[in-house]
Amino acid sequence: MVFVHGMAMDHRMWDGQTTALSDEFTTVAYDVRGHGRTGGSDAALYSVDLFAADLDALLNALAMERPVLVGLSLGGCIAQAYAAAHPENVAGLVLADTFPPGPLSVRARLLFSNLRVLARLDRIVRYKRLNRLQMWVGDKLSPGVAGEGAGERIQRLMESSPTIPHEEFAKIARATAAFSTTPLDLSGVIAPALLLYGERVPGPLQDLARTVPARLGSTKVTVTEVPNGGHASNVDNPAFFTEEVREFVRGIDR
Repeated sequence: MVFVHGMAMDHRMWDGQTTALSDEFTTVAYDVRGHGRTGGSDAALYSVDLFAADLDALLNALAMERPVLVGLSLGGCIAQAYAAAHPENVAGLVLADTFPPGPLSVRARLLFSNLRVLARLDRIVRYKRLNRLQMWVGDKLSPGVAGEGAGERIQRLMESSPTIPHEEFAKIARATAAFSTTPLDLSGVIAPALLLYGERVPGPLQDLARTVPARLGSTKVTVTEVPNGGHASNVDNPAFFTEEVREFVRGIDR
């Protein structure tokens, strides 16, 4: 199982899952380009396709064949892009609190415009402080949207990870926002899929998550709401999330 983290996080956001599941499966979590100990690069622009190519290079280096990919938010976008490019090398997909490319509602467009604004604001107020402010505002507008107590855990993870330089953060944020307009054909992805989303995730993201099954070629797609979960449902309700993933992977015919 290979775990792909969300934007501005690092591999440690999966510690609860990699530790719990390692008694039964081989688990790998890594830092996406621009994040954590992987760090940045000289590439002028980033894209989800580039991140997916990095994942392919990692799997080849580790000689891992047909893993189950587990991705959250940006990580889910990367998992989708990888599966679309290499459907034969994916045994299963777990897509959590993420979104597919395609037409966006007005509310969803506002969410993605926010990412581009963050990329600009980060030059003045760094993303770690902006994240705390966003969580505070989000909780005032929609109480519980950050998950029960998980917002602080996510903030601590973010603050304890290596700081992403502004230029890198801007490239990452723009790549994430641009994924919604990326041409991506998921009809060839026939591996079983599990879609998880927190019950307190903003409505536009829930709506987008529910469109994923129709885009996949797989006939084995399960959609599950994570109780008390926000946008990082694996951190918000780790016990529930982990057991859903465990049962899903157990059921995959390898």
